[in-house]
Amino acid sequence: MANDTPETPPAPGKKTLNIHDILRILPHRYPLLLVDRILEMEPGKRVVGLKNVTVNEEFFVGHFPGNPVMPGVLILEAMAQVGGCMMLSMVPDPKKMLVYLTGIDKVRFRRPVVPGDQLIFTVEVLGMKQTIVKVRGEARVDNQLCTEAEMMSALIPRDEEES
Repeated sequence: MANDTPETPPAPGKKTLNIHDILRILPHRYPLLLVDRILEMEPGKRVVGLKNVTVNEEFFVGHFPGNPVMPGVLILEAMAQVGGCMMLSMVPDPKKMLVYLTGIDKVRFRRPVVPGDQLIFTVEVLGMKQTIVKVRGEARVDNQLCTEAEMMSALIPRDEEES
């Protein structure tokens, strides 16, 4: 898939990000880009993101035929990507950095996520030391909690041939 987005980064301190901004920040692409929009962002503190769940998602083909349910690990991945948008938006050149998920704790799945749902993720920073961040995330559909977790991630330089 060609990247036809302009190379201009989002304005500093911008509180929302559209899909073009997200594509400039995150390295993820189809089929693993799982964030459609950042609704609110307070860098280093809190971010709120959105994922529209459609029946056209590839994973619904096998999970489960006749009863499509979004896999929990992909809900967690989407939550991590929302947090990653915040972390990478704080660095001068996001294309030179990656956010690696290093740990997940206290995960609970409260309700299934199905086609037609709109996931709203809220990710709050619990602590940050140099390049390591710990966050608490929630995923809600229609204001009902469906997934919650604590996650740790590391911000690392990207290999030059990858950027």
